[in-house]
Amino acid sequence: MQNFTYYAPTKIVFGKETEKETGALIREQGCERALIVYGSGSVKRSGLLERISASLEDAGVSHVELGGVVPNPRLSKVREGIELCRREKADFLLSVGGGSVIDTAKAISYGVPYAGDVWDFFAGKAAAQAALPMGCVLTIAAAGSEMSNSSVITNEENGLKRGYRSDLSRQRFAVLNPELTYTLPPYQTANGAVDIMMHTMERYFTSECDLLLTDALGEGLMRTVMECARTLRDDPANYAARANMMWASSLSHNGLTGCGSVEDWASHQLQHELGGMFDCSHGAGLAAVWPSWARYVMDADYALFARFAVKVMGAAPAADERETAERGVAAVELFFRSIGMPTNIRELGYELSEAQIAELAEKCTNGRTRTVGGLKKLGYGDIVKIYEGARG
Repeated sequence: MQNFTYYAPTKIVFGKETEKETGALIREQGCERALIVYGSGSVKRSGLLERISASLEDAGVSHVELGGVVPNPRLSKVREGIELCRREKADFLLSVGGGSVIDTAKAISYGVPYAGDVWDFFAGKAAAQAALPMGCVLTIAAAGSEMSNSSVITNEENGLKRGYRSDLSRQRFAVLNPELTYTLPPYQTANGAVDIMMHTMERYFTSECDLLLTDALGEGLMRTVMECARTLRDDPANYAARANMMWASSLSHNGLTGCGSVEDWASHQLQHELGGMFDCSHGAGLAAVWPSWARYVMDADYALFARFAVKVMGAAPAADERETAERGVAAVELFFRSIGMPTNIRELGYELSEAQIAELAEKCTNGRTRTVGGLKKLGYGDIVKIYEGARG
């Protein structure tokens, strides 16, 4: 087990009607004027934004609004938010939405006190030294951004999708009301389930071999997410399944399931480039590349993949670990398809050309200057082969 520091300072307020506590939670931070960041108009149509605004008013917190955040959140919206935040002298950022909204607010929080361009952080040219305090009201169980220290932003000018990590972006509080996810379309719910699983799988497939407790936590979380995803496919208003899925979203990306491990994140890097090129849904993109990644790297540790096959996917052990490992990957593909997710890029809706594969691999390796992955280091040639295997 590797040395680790576990840090998860976010206050979780979980349960029905908890959004009514938002104003008091902001007041606890000593703040008086919030910038509310949200996505589409659904938060208005549902009455959620009105309920949150009333809560803020009751607590004596004024606010301004920034709507229009989209999936694969854009740098231009971040810059717009920075300008608005400065002009309106907001001292708190409140996200109402899912990962894209929270990630946008995180980037705004870095940018407000920074004299340069906020993209500097995502391009690796600068490290944030300060950030505005933040909190969120979660409406989608997926990205886990409500408890993570990371955010991902897409630069429309060059098609690059890049992430940045800093503990300055930790939410002061996260309001989690599972009922707010009832109206999500089935495809979005399924996308979220894949995203949650993948956040744990990126930590589970590690070169470390003695993570008994950490692995057990991850295995239980993945089994729970699959069970809840199947339940919600057939019964979208099942509160227990919604609640467990929402809590799994937070636990999958707050570091708990990676304590002591050497994390991988190759699949996320591969998907980020797909998202930058095609603007595809994050969870679906992960589902499309993961099987090819798994088959390419499993020779690094057949025993690990075999354990995953048996303990998580319920596969029957085969005569050798390699065959058991392959059964596990096939079971993952079966699960993805059962909830309407793709298992390759053609099923995702795109036909990759050789030129596009080369471009994706070039960007993924920053012009062939780096490798990605922890279980198995992947260079340009490896990544080309994984994309080729994922074409379908």
